[in-house]
Amino acid sequence: MGIASKIYLVLLVIYSVIMLVWGLAGFFEYFSGIKPFIKLQNSAYPSGVQFVHWLLISLTGGIFLVGYLMHWDLTPYAMILLFSNLAVLCTIETFDFMSEQWSLKAYITELIFYLVSSVFLIYSEVSKAHFAS
Repeated sequence: MGIASKIYLVLLVIYSVIMLVWGLAGFFEYFSGIKPFIKLQNSAYPSGVQFVHWLLISLTGGIFLVGYLMHWDLTPYAMILLFSNLAVLCTIETFDFMSEQWSLKAYITELIFYLVSSVFLIYSEVSKAHFAS
């Protein structure tokens, strides 16, 4: 189980890098109107929802990376807070602004990821050891 936990922690680091790059690229497009590599804005979302979308994605990636690198003991709790906010935002985006590119299956998968990752960060011995103060 230790090897699997170490791999999952590394996957969370990779996930965080992707989230940070995606969030910053989304903000770049949001503010400039220039597509960084592909169109990231979802025209079905109002401007305020789109802003919160990029803010939470950027914060999630950035806070985890900084917390991971600094061994910040509050990182697991910060991530639970961010995951819960992302879950609420995802629920709003899915059910209020459902677009063809998003499905119920993807929504449920995302929520399961947030739950599994939260449980891992709080209860895993690897996570506890890494984020110990």
